[in-house]
Amino acid sequence: MALADAYLVLRATKRVARLVVREAVSGVEEHVRTSSLFSTGIPQAQDAAPGSEGSPTDTFNGAWIGKGTPQPLSSSGLCGPPICLHPGSLDRSHLLRSIKQSQAGIRIATADLSYLRLYVPPPLICLRGEQLQLPADKPYIDTPDDEIGSEKRAELQAASMPSTRVSRLFHYGSLAVGIGFGALGEATRRWSGIGSSSSSSSESTSSVFLTKSNMDRIVDKLSRMRGAALKLGQMLSIQDSKSMSPEITEVLQRVQNSANYVPISQIDKSLRKEIGQQWREGFSNFNDTPFAAASIGQVHEAELNPQLQTEHQMTKVAVKVQYPGVANSIDSDLNNMQSLLMMSKLLPRGMYLENTIKVARKELHWECDYKREAEAMIHFGQLLADDPVFVVPRLVPELSSKMVLTAEYMEGEHMKMAQSLSQEVRDYIGTNIMRLCLQELFEFEFMQTDPNWANFLYNAQTKKIALLDFGASRAFDKSFLDKYLMTLKAAMEGDREACRHWSTELGFLTGYEADIMTQAHVDSVLEIGKPFAAGGLYDFGSQTVSDNVRSAIPVMLRHRLTPPPDETYSLHRKLSGAFLLCIRLRARVPCQDLFKAITSKYTFGDGSQLSYE
Repeated sequence: MALADAYLVLRATKRVARLVVREAVSGVEEHVRTSSLFSTGIPQAQDAAPGSEGSPTDTFNGAWIGKGTPQPLSSSGLCGPPICLHPGSLDRSHLLRSIKQSQAGIRIATADLSYLRLYVPPPLICLRGEQLQLPADKPYIDTPDDEIGSEKRAELQAASMPSTRVSRLFHYGSLAVGIGFGALGEATRRWSGIGSSSSSSSESTSSVFLTKSNMDRIVDKLSRMRGAALKLGQMLSIQDSKSMSPEITEVLQRVQNSANYVPISQIDKSLRKEIGQQWREGFSNFNDTPFAAASIGQVHEAELNPQLQTEHQMTKVAVKVQYPGVANSIDSDLNNMQSLLMMSKLLPRGMYLENTIKVARKELHWECDYKREAEAMIHFGQLLADDPVFVVPRLVPELSSKMVLTAEYMEGEHMKMAQSLSQEVRDYIGTNIMRLCLQELFEFEFMQTDPNWANFLYNAQTKKIALLDFGASRAFDKSFLDKYLMTLKAAMEGDREACRHWSTELGFLTGYEADIMTQAHVDSVLEIGKPFAAGGLYDFGSQTVSDNVRSAIPVMLRHRLTPPPDETYSLHRKLSGAFLLCIRLRARVPCQDLFKAITSKYTFGDGSQLSYE
């Protein structure tokens, strides 16, 4: 079996490498045509005539390309006919011809894909960006927890981020090849018996792709790439850990807890483009080191200039800046991630990776549009204007754009800190978080679906909870909400047949599932309804819902015939986050009273309403 594994790994690596090379060459041609990778900062011959060798026409960032004698690229040695490099420059047509002529001879020489004949300075310098030393005052990021997650605060680290399609492709390609060769080495080690004396039985039966070195490669690369990679990891991580191997669970957890931020040199370019060349004039103070970093952007603390302070009646603001290149690389990033995951077969079939990626693609495009997020923030501010508990930051539109969002800085402690508060305060927080979830669904019909604990700040002085980050906000179709409410009502009432019927209407079931699948699904729905079925205060500190739902997941993954409805990816992410928060707070919440009070006001598509006896 080890020889067969090695053969399959070789074939898979070869296919992925060929795909990477083909797409990389296509991307290089596109960027050459549009000059998106050209700059004028490379030394050029001063006395050459225009159009001749060494003439200062167009230069390629990272290497000089010309018709003369090839210059050595690196000490690693490259095979195959090279694209000629020359310390001058040339016109685009010659560059494109050089690329095309070299395609037939491209070979894989190193794991960092330097075989593309374009010099990429090792090890952390990408086509656009620079390697900077980490500032002395290292910031921190509060990362989302799960039930078994680490309690450590992840230290932010500065790392220039690949911002173009080509440079990001280089990184994904190097990851694919690195994983492939790592798996090949592991398969060879197992076949030869080298090191078998120190290998555990679990290691010898696990996938050859899930070695420690490969997991380190994945975590390091995805942490630096951010964007679509982290979004997909977040979506996969809401599936329970028992649905995936322990190694994959560890990778997802480590990626979520890792943290890189983009240095100010790259962020400055985005700010100049989005809010003006003199963007600093809008602030009396701007901290170049962010205090938080997420999958698609980072947040800086700043103070408005005196004029804007007077106009908006606020001083301190939070400035969220999108990572350069993230929005334009969503589709290619997800395609590359899909190739990696399908090559390695790390995920079970019931995860329906294609559908997960389809939903992630749509949600990422939403979240990368900060104008859309600003509108959602304003909308929530209106919805909660008279709410006694929740507050929403105010927008500063003059300093906001599609890639920059400036809003009021909200004071308060993250929910993680609330675990040490009194039972009364924890009950207060849990009750209001659950109330907000139900209101978003069945009153506002508009939900902020990101459950990150850092998106809720509790202010002990005012007893207010501030809401942050509205990029994942969305509305739901009326027909979906009608059916979803009926499903929850059936679960609350313990009606198995109604749960099966409305689950089929929603699209969770097709009606052709095996009995074991139908039973497992209905059991999990009834478990979710338990908090709403209990009268009085439901004690999340002693609940067994999460364990019972967990036990049904492996069965559903094996026997599922259809992926979950698209709407439920974001909806269940938020609901599971709310349940988990209440569990971690050990909150006692009047779930049934909240459910009946809010859903009794809901109007169905046909104009009817629920009534509870």
